[in-house]
Amino acid sequence: MPTAPTLPDLIRKNLDVVFVGINPSVYSVEQGHYFARKTNRFWPGFSRSKLSLAARSKLGVAALTPAHDRALLDCGFGFTDVAKRATARASDLPRKEFESGLGELDEKLAKFAPRIACFHGVTGYAHVHRAMTGSRETPTLGAQNISIGPTKFFVVPNPSGANAHFTPANQTEWYDRLHEYLSGL
Repeated sequence: MPTAPTLPDLIRKNLDVVFVGINPSVYSVEQGHYFARKTNRFWPGFSRSKLSLAARSKLGVAALTPAHDRALLDCGFGFTDVAKRATARASDLPRKEFESGLGELDEKLAKFAPRIACFHGVTGYAHVHRAMTGSRETPTLGAQNISIGPTKFFVVPNPSGANAHFTPANQTEWYDRLHEYLSGL
């Protein structure tokens, strides 16, 4: 049976941050890049943040775009997902498939040991939190009390344009907070 198209993991040893999504969108897979939809606030928010300053300087750009996802590996940033199958909406992913992906994510983080695994969105991260701790408590944004080896967990708002609770400026503020947390490690 052929494997469904997906985005490759962009992860290796010695990364500062690996951004972890629930699963790739069909659109991002079609485009071949993480967070490819123009309405997604990841790239604008990340580009305006202190977190990306050194990467923008190294790449010689004022703003990062989906086309920079692979180049960011050389700047200390990577990308992966809990589950690799692309869907139109994360809610289309069956719970069993998500849970299966957690074991694979655990293995990736243990193998590559980035300093921080940054999850996008409390709602998606809550499933990870529950599976790893058994707690039904709803996690909050920011640094988490969970780690895999040396990898600390951090949660920022979901950058989807559908997440009206947070403005683009809020998204940038959370990447700045991640920068501060990373600087303190």
